[in-house]
Amino acid sequence: MQLKQYKSYFSEELKSVFPQTEVDSFFFLLVEEYLDIKRIDLILQPNIEISSDIKELLDKALERLKKEEPIQYILGETEFYGLPFKVNKNTLIPRPETEELVEWIIKEVKKKQELLSILDIGTGTGCIPISLKKHLPNTNVSAIDISEEAIQMAKQNAKLNEVDISFIKQDILKTEVLSGMFDIIISNPPYVRELEKVEIKNNVLKNEPHLALFVKDDNPLLFYKKIADLAKSNLTKNGLLFFEINQYLGAETVKMLKNKGFTQIELQKDIFGNDRMIKASL
Repeated sequence: MQLKQYKSYFSEELKSVFPQTEVDSFFFLLVEEYLDIKRIDLILQPNIEISSDIKELLDKALERLKKEEPIQYILGETEFYGLPFKVNKNTLIPRPETEELVEWIIKEVKKKQELLSILDIGTGTGCIPISLKKHLPNTNVSAIDISEEAIQMAKQNAKLNEVDISFIKQDILKTEVLSGMFDIIISNPPYVRELEKVEIKNNVLKNEPHLALFVKDDNPLLFYKKIADLAKSNLTKNGLLFFEINQYLGAETVKMLKNKGFTQIELQKDIFGNDRMIKASL
C-alpha cells in the first residue's frame, strides 16, 4: 500500500473527530516516528510503499486517535521548551502556557547572577525543573510530586536530558515544612474547578490524570494557599514564588498572596490573553 493512499484513508476515518489540520499533523507525526520520514520527504516522494508491519502500527494509532487519546500518549513523547520529554497516562502533557512560565523564571534568574536553589512542587513529567536546569546549569534544582509513577517518569526525563535533579515523593498538602531553603519556589498545581469540566476537551478529560488537574469548586486555591504558607517559611530573603494559575482566578490568587504577606505581586497573561502566571516576593 502506498503511503499517500493510507493518508487518504487516515483522513477519512478521523474527519468527524478532529479538524483536518490536526489530522494532517497527527499523520505526519506518526509517519516520522514509525518510518523516520520527514514531512517534506513525504511530499517529494508520494509513492512510498509501507510494509504490513508499519500499516499495523498506523492502524493501532488510528484506533487510539478515534477514541480521542492524545497523540503524545500514543507516541510516548512530546517536546517542551525545545527539549524531548517522555509522557504517559500518569503525567499531564506539558503545555505551551507552561513554557511561558519557564521563560519568565529564566529571565528573573539571569538577573540575579548567583547560585540559586530552586524547588518545583507538583512536577509531573519534570518539564519545569528539567528545562530550568538545562538552561540554568549553575542552579541546584529539586522537585516534588505525590505520584510515584510521575516521579519515575520525571527521573527518566532528567536522564534523557542529561541533568541532575533531586526528586522527592511527597504529599504537599500533608507537608508541615519543606526540607531546606530555596531562592525560588515554583508550582503548577491542580487548578481546574469541577464546574469547568464542561470546558475541557475529551482528549484531556478522558485520558490525563484527574489528580493533577482538578480541585473542588468550594476550595479552588487549596494548593496555592498551602504552598504560599510553606514558601513563607522556606523562601530565602528576596526569594521568589512563581505559580501557574487558573485563568479565572487571577484576582483571587493575588488577593490571597497579599493577605499572606507577599509583595511585588505580578500577574501575567499567556499568549492567549488569559491570566496565567504570578510572581511574588516576601
